[in-house]
Amino acid sequence: MLDNVTINQLRAFVAVCDEGSFSGAARELRRAQSAISHAINALERAFDVMLFERNTRKATLTAAGRSLLPDARGVISRTEEMKMRAVAIAEAGVPQVSIAVDTYFPRAHLIECLRTVQADFPTVAINLRMTTMQGGERLVLDGTCALAVTIMDVPELSPGTMERQHLCDAQMVTVCAPSHPLAAIAGSIPREEFGRHIQLVVTDNQPDAEKTQQGVASERQWWVNDLGAKHDLLRGGLCWGHMPRHMVADDLASGTLVELRRRAWHMRALTFMVSQRRGYSFSGCETRLVELLANPQRLVKDASRRAVSGKGRKSDARAGK
Repeated sequence: MLDNVTINQLRAFVAVCDEGSFSGAARELRRAQSAISHAINALERAFDVMLFERNTRKATLTAAGRSLLPDARGVISRTEEMKMRAVAIAEAGVPQVSIAVDTYFPRAHLIECLRTVQADFPTVAINLRMTTMQGGERLVLDGTCALAVTIMDVPELSPGTMERQHLCDAQMVTVCAPSHPLAAIAGSIPREEFGRHIQLVVTDNQPDAEKTQQGVASERQWWVNDLGAKHDLLRGGLCWGHMPRHMVADDLASGTLVELRRRAWHMRALTFMVSQRRGYSFSGCETRLVELLANPQRLVKDASRRAVSGKGRKSDARAGK
C-alpha cells in the first residue's frame, strides 16, 4: 500500500543509489545494514516492483528503480523545504499582509511589489482586496484589512480613528474614443465644450458614501462603480472621462482612445495615500510593501539589478566558473 511509504524508506532508497551499496547507505545514514535492507524490502512491497537487481554484488537499479528514483529525490527535497518553512514559521510566525488597494492604483506596479515581497518573505500570506473610493478604509475600520491604499481626494471616513500618509502619485489623462465628437476638435478644448457631452465618473459602490467631485466638468454624467467598466465604455465611444495614464497607455498608442487637451483647466495627478488605524504598528513585511509601493523607481532599479545579477550567474555557469 502506497499509504505505508515513509520518508525514511525513500531516504534509504536514495542513499543506496548514491553510495552504490546497502552497506554504504547504512554508514551514510548511520543505521544498521539490516534496517536499510528492511526499508528497501518494505518500499518494494508498497510499490509492488523490484527496485534493485538481486543477482549482482553491487546495488544495481532495475528499470522501475531508475524510473522512480527522481520521484523519490523530489519527495525528499519537498520534505526538506517543508521542514525549513516550518522552522521559519516557528521562529517568526507566518508574516501576513492584509491590504485594500484602490482600483486606480497602477496594477503592474502593485504586482511587482507583491512579487518582491514574496521573494523577501517566502512564507507570507497575502489578503488583497481591490476597492473603490472609500471602500478600502471601510475594510480597515471593520478589521478586514490592516492597510488601505486610497486616493487623497476621497473624503476620510473617520479622521479621529484613521491616519494617512503620502504614498505616490499617478498622472491622469482625459480621453475619449476616436468616434466621439470631442475627438474631432483640434487643439485645446474649453471646459464649457466638455460640459456639453456626457462624462463618465467612477463612484463608490457604497450607498451612503460621500461623492468626490474632482475632475467633474459636465452636468451630464454617467456613474459606474468599476474602473474596468469605465475603460470599456470609453473605448465604446459613449462618453468622455479621465483615466490613469498607465491604464490607457496602450490604447493611446494604438489609437483605440485619443487624448483630449484641456484649455485653462488643470487636472492634477492622483495622489495615493496609505491608511491605517491610528497607533497601528507596521510589521516588517508591511513596512517593506509600503516602501515598495511608494517608490516605483527603486523597484525598477532592484529588478534591473536582479536581472543583471542573474545574467552574470548564467555567464559564469557557462564559463565553468
